[in-house]
Amino acid sequence: MGFENTDYAVGWICALPIELAAALEILDDKHPKLQTSQADNNIYHAGRIGEHNVIIASSGAGTVNAATVANQMRMSFPHLRFGLLVGIGGGIPRSSTDIRLGDVAVSWPTGRFGGVDQYDFGDRVKGGKIIPKSHLNRPPPILLSALRTLDSIHPKKRGAQVLKTVKKVQEIDDRFCHPGVSADRLFSAEYYHIKEKEPQISVCETCGECPRCADCNREQEIKRKNRKYDHPYLHFGIIASGNQVMKDGVIRDEIGSASGAICFEMEAAGLMNDFPCAVIRGISDYADSHKNKDWQPYAALTAAAYAKELLAQIPPGMTLHKEEL
Repeated sequence: MGFENTDYAVGWICALPIELAAALEILDDKHPKLQTSQADNNIYHAGRIGEHNVIIASSGAGTVNAATVANQMRMSFPHLRFGLLVGIGGGIPRSSTDIRLGDVAVSWPTGRFGGVDQYDFGDRVKGGKIIPKSHLNRPPPILLSALRTLDSIHPKKRGAQVLKTVKKVQEIDDRFCHPGVSADRLFSAEYYHIKEKEPQISVCETCGECPRCADCNREQEIKRKNRKYDHPYLHFGIIASGNQVMKDGVIRDEIGSASGAICFEMEAAGLMNDFPCAVIRGISDYADSHKNKDWQPYAALTAAAYAKELLAQIPPGMTLHKEEL
């Protein structure tokens, strides 16, 4: 069966190569390459997820890059109904939100925010505070309805299906293996990472590598209760988006408290007003000085797996005509 550009209703954007790899792994079927105009610099990957034809592109980091890819995608695929921005993010832990590495954060309208807070855009006033000046749109109604449906499913049942997808991918690609519960370490916001010393550090018996934060004070590590389920948990809330990598626990908490954000990332602010989408982020770090890349593959996969479950809630064959976009 041949496919045309008009056959695709879902646009999927990711930034990093590992996020693209995760997206490609959860496709139910892969389609041949499609023709685009010379003005479109994107490289597209086409396929099917459930009953939806999906077109996937990687943007690179940053709001401008994401916006450029989205604009070109909409020109080349005129019947896109909505988009998904899927990848990794830095979690904002707090007592009311037990967010952990490998969990998934999803943009959700709350208060004055449509789901995304462009935290680094606005007027900087005395004390370094930024007064926001931009308003970013909410996800489109069809995605909000699907997210409500997904949230209504019991966490154990919903998580079991996601875990099934995750394990299926892990069987064929060991890049996406779970790093281990002991590798999920949360430190006090005020406690900054101590760089590991070069001389002999004890080597991890599991992976054969030096443990992360080997020299960090374990007394500064926040102890958390064991979870009831072993699947990734889903969190709805504000996604904080900006062009800077967040690696400071104190500033993280200040921004999180101001907006109620649950996650940091670097692309969503460039999309929300021109590319109707939902933001789905697997938590790969805690946006503090202890940040590393160990959890990125697994977090990218959990985000992609949840995106797949989200699409399963949406009836197929509901593409808008070009003039309605």
